[in-house]
Amino acid sequence: MSTPASAPPPPGGPRSAVRRRATQQHQQNVASQRPSSTRAAGAGGSSSTMLKLYTDEAAGLIVDPMVVMVLSIGFILSVVALHIIAKITNKLIGN
Repeated sequence: MSTPASAPPPPGGPRSAVRRRATQQHQQNVASQRPSSTRAAGAGGSSSTMLKLYTDEAAGLIVDPMVVMVLSIGFILSVVALHIIAKITNKLIGN
């Protein structure tokens, strides 16, 4: 019993083996290009990108530390005030 010439090839075979081999080689290439540690990836404290974040050359919004301190304390005080107001109104209403 022979297969006709127009029949598609059976699944698997040499084409899928070539595809599998190419995929494995691609995965090995990607794995070899990745750094093996975070320090090699540039997350160490002495990398140039880390130092660039804390210099005047850094791009983005530059905010004075005192402004950040005032805004954060103001936010904390507003949350405390809202809690106190909620307690007082809850006692007055009588829930």
